[in-house]
Amino acid sequence: MGHACVDACYVLLYCSGDPTAYGNLPLAKEVSSAVISAVEGSSGDGYCLSFGREDACKAVAETHSTETTPVTTKDVVLASGCSGALDLAIGVLANAGDNILIPCSGFSLNRCLAGANRIDARAYRLIPERGWEIDLENMESLIDQRTKAIIVNNPSNPCGSVFSFEHQKAIAEVAYRHRIPIISDEVYEGMVFSGIKYHSMAEAAPDQPVLTCGGLAKRYLVPGWRLGWVILNDKHHHLDNVRDGIRRLSTQILGPCSLIQAALPDILRNTPKEFFDNTIDHCERAANIAYGLLSKVTSLTPIMPRGAMYMMIGINTEQLEGISSDINFTEKLMAEESVFCLPAECFEFPNYFRIVLSVPLPMMEEACTRIEEFCRRHQVAPTAIAATAPNGSSH
Repeated sequence: MGHACVDACYVLLYCSGDPTAYGNLPLAKEVSSAVISAVEGSSGDGYCLSFGREDACKAVAETHSTETTPVTTKDVVLASGCSGALDLAIGVLANAGDNILIPCSGFSLNRCLAGANRIDARAYRLIPERGWEIDLENMESLIDQRTKAIIVNNPSNPCGSVFSFEHQKAIAEVAYRHRIPIISDEVYEGMVFSGIKYHSMAEAAPDQPVLTCGGLAKRYLVPGWRLGWVILNDKHHHLDNVRDGIRRLSTQILGPCSLIQAALPDILRNTPKEFFDNTIDHCERAANIAYGLLSKVTSLTPIMPRGAMYMMIGINTEQLEGISSDINFTEKLMAEESVFCLPAECFEFPNYFRIVLSVPLPMMEEACTRIEEFCRRHQVAPTAIAATAPNGSSH
């Protein structure tokens, strides 16, 4: 039954957040040329300062500075990917016994990084019915005297959400009332679908301390190069001690790859807009395919993303025979249809699963067709659904 007998090479890997995994999104030639030039010029062969080469930090500052949120070279610390940047930001703001606020559903590494330093990670709710906006009342209820940071991820992994400027201002107002810095995970910066406007958190909160974490991984399609950064947006100098502290913390690994640092100025300045447009156009087309097909499945509720590389789909387990949870759903989907998705339990949001939009479009269509067949095969008869509904009414 299903596609369980399909050869392993035809398993549809619908779960990996690595945009290079499928070979369908080419690297910009300007990006590879920058690295080749750095190799041939031997400019990245030696050690660098742990917080980054000056020319590389300057390039990050120049490409992220605006009139309302100016960034200087001294505001930038380079890291081993955006994950390394988040590690530095969390580590410099909180100590053992403190707490930070993290999104739920959200990037699972946030809790791991906090736990490694004995920092309590308190998860605030996102609201899928409102495009995964933050439940601000719930978020504020988690704050106490030992809350040292609020992590915000926009655009979002795993949700594919993109916050409006007004919602980001509302987030900043909560942080401002409690005098808490924001750690803004913006590794998907600018990756928004047509008609959607992207704003950084620093733009929405120009007077609020914001540690912006980003990197090359997703936007430039080079996650293996491990080059990220922290930008200290703090024009009122509330975090001058943090600036020194984060540089000290960077000495733990002596900085990211020197070669990629040497190439970074050319990568940031020369990569054409068309390259980014092609990537996001592909993801938007994939999202439209998935949403169109999975919306027809009565037991599923896809939430249309607004950017990034992901979509979350809700599962009504009461309508599916033999399915008790998102983990159970994804295990059986893999066994019967050879489609591998991530259960959202990974992101602390049960009864959803995440799909990746960077896959080739034919794979997207085939995978959604298999998911539809799987759900139809497990669909509970309408009479059985009615029998389990309150007062005998149907859902």
